[in-house]
Amino acid sequence: MTAATLTGITYYPVKGCAGTALTEAALTAGGLPHDRTWAIADEKGDPRWQGGDPALALITPERNQDGLTLRAPGRDPVRADDPDVHAWLTDFLGAPSTLVPSPDGNAGRLHLVSRATLDALNRRITARGAAPVPMDRFRPNLVVDGWTVAHTEDGAARLLVGDAELARTEDTIRCAVTLVDQRTGRREGPEPLRTLADYRRTAGGVAFGAYFEVRRAGRVSVGDAVVPGPDS
Repeated sequence: MTAATLTGITYYPVKGCAGTALTEAALTAGGLPHDRTWAIADEKGDPRWQGGDPALALITPERNQDGLTLRAPGRDPVRADDPDVHAWLTDFLGAPSTLVPSPDGNAGRLHLVSRATLDALNRRITARGAAPVPMDRFRPNLVVDGWTVAHTEDGAARLLVGDAELARTEDTIRCAVTLVDQRTGRREGPEPLRTLADYRRTAGGVAFGAYFEVRRAGRVSVGDAVVPGPDS
């Protein structure tokens, strides 16, 4: 496996909503701090997701020392601890919604996708006359560039990044969220699932990218080398 570079770090404070790009982060056993620690629940208490509510992509959570603030087009921002936050969400999404602690968070997982993997997919998509899809369709936590072979992350048992060591745990199985344009909050489709189904079917579904856990906590930064760990 050739060495590569970490080119993107993103966390998602509210599950299903827009992400926040970072230049550096301290990885812990729980993954990226504050990643998916909140969720938006429907009237039954089930978490909303972009597959059913694509407008979630337009809600931008912002964390700072004062807490969490939500922003959305055409709306005044609202703080997470504001009693009106639930009415704000309900009005924007057009259905009863409440901001709640996420029941499972990110389960300590980091979702990693390489640029080579996306480029290989987009070559197949454009070959059938469709438009390429951007990386944000897959909502990764970590983006790696520099590997010359697509899906290198599939076989990376261990990775050393900055001060941290990561261990691969499983494939990332893709769903209808990948059909949502993260900039417009509208479901597009049928790409990328149509093309992925041609060549990335597994027993669990259509796979693209991989999940990793943090084996050794440490700080990582955009620009850090990504190199094989002792078992790769």
